[in-house]
Amino acid sequence: MADDDRSPEEEFQELMRRLMSGDTSGLDPEQLSRLSGMQIDPAMMQAVMNQLQGAFSGAQDGIDWSLAERQALHIANQDGLGVSAGQRTDLDQAFSLSALWLGEATTIADLPHPPKVVTRGAWVTATLPVWQELAEPVATSIADALTDALGQQAPDDMQEMIAGAGRLMRTVGGSLFATQLGHVVGRLSTEVVGGGDVGIPVMPDGDAAILPQNFADFGRDLEIPEDQLALYLATRELAHARLFRHARWLRLHVISQVRDFAHGIRVDTDALEEMAARFDPSQPEELRSALESGALLPQRSEEQTAALTRLENLLATIEGWVDVVTEDATSRLPSAARIAEAVRRRRAVGGPAEQALGSLVGLELRPRRMREAAAMWRAVTDAVGVADRDALWDYPDLMPSAQDIDDPAGLVARLTATSRGESAPSDAMDDALAQLIAEETAADRDAARGDSPDAAPPSNTSGTDDDEDPTPGDQRPV
Repeated sequence: MADDDRSPEEEFQELMRRLMSGDTSGLDPEQLSRLSGMQIDPAMMQAVMNQLQGAFSGAQDGIDWSLAERQALHIANQDGLGVSAGQRTDLDQAFSLSALWLGEATTIADLPHPPKVVTRGAWVTATLPVWQELAEPVATSIADALTDALGQQAPDDMQEMIAGAGRLMRTVGGSLFATQLGHVVGRLSTEVVGGGDVGIPVMPDGDAAILPQNFADFGRDLEIPEDQLALYLATRELAHARLFRHARWLRLHVISQVRDFAHGIRVDTDALEEMAARFDPSQPEELRSALESGALLPQRSEEQTAALTRLENLLATIEGWVDVVTEDATSRLPSAARIAEAVRRRRAVGGPAEQALGSLVGLELRPRRMREAAAMWRAVTDAVGVADRDALWDYPDLMPSAQDIDDPAGLVARLTATSRGESAPSDAMDDALAQLIAEETAADRDAARGDSPDAAPPSNTSGTDDDEDPTPGDQRPV
């Protein structure tokens, strides 16, 4: 039978036989890339083929995250690699002036090394380890579920091959997920303006950065002088980086909450099995679309919803502080209020790539209560000053809670009382708890003494009473 007369299923079986035998000669990565419909560059398709061959030989297991990096860099570097000298100089000057302004608006110290002006590709390389850490629980869940579903749906005459190819199925699912993650991160690199744009600490500790290619796109339709825009965004980026550098515990706190959410994700096995029943491995467009749309991720559980609410409150608390500090530091800029509103709208809506990330891992990184958190930080600043406000980031147990966002007046009352050396005023819950503890302590003390409400009064073993004569009249000696 001529090659042109073979069906797609027969072509795929031939591909499997050749991969299993280690014979990859004559396989055209560019043709496979077009066949897959995944917009993967041929060099990366060759890497996928090598990984599949390694899975068959038993030499490779797990998810090859280098696929994500290659795909992300392929997208990030499509529009050129360089940053012009003029752009770099202008942004460096904006960073320098912003650092001086921040010195007046916060007591949190400057960064140990200068901020950077980076390309999209450099942003991908710097941030991908964090994206990988956040996505790995979801990738593992999808890869394992794909292994089980394909094994259950395979026809009888292929069960023997499927039984020995569980590692292959896991590799295919993991590779598709890693590639899709790389696609999302690559698209993100064309949208973010700075390292702190997505709210979570994706840049290395102490690093601040602006992407000049995206900076130009962000300000194109705002009709705001470019120098003012640069100063505002540089100030905001530095404030974000300074906060995470100062509160070393905060980075782990955010990442842990994201991973707590991701670990709770379970794949919709019914949807996956239905798709596996008609899955053509030679044309994985359906699986790619399912990954991108989030169709494989079921509705959130109550535990996940609670975890997401905690994360949103945490991100809002961080973003609110950054908002207030940036507002104070850029008060000299005539267009500061307009820029701030544009930034808030952008964070509230999110770009296409951020929405794709939400579909891929089920996580939205938009802090919905950012305005309320900013109002809380403004009230704290007005009441106790910059130093006492910033001291709330010194330890995890000092950081404002979601209840403080709801009731800034209560937080302000506690802080002002503490600053005057007084005990903090208690609320109704504190009073009720204190009363309960006091009652339990009294009950324990009474039980230890043998007292109880139902017990008979203790006998007077001494035969005396404080208010009576020590010798009763009927027993007085003659």
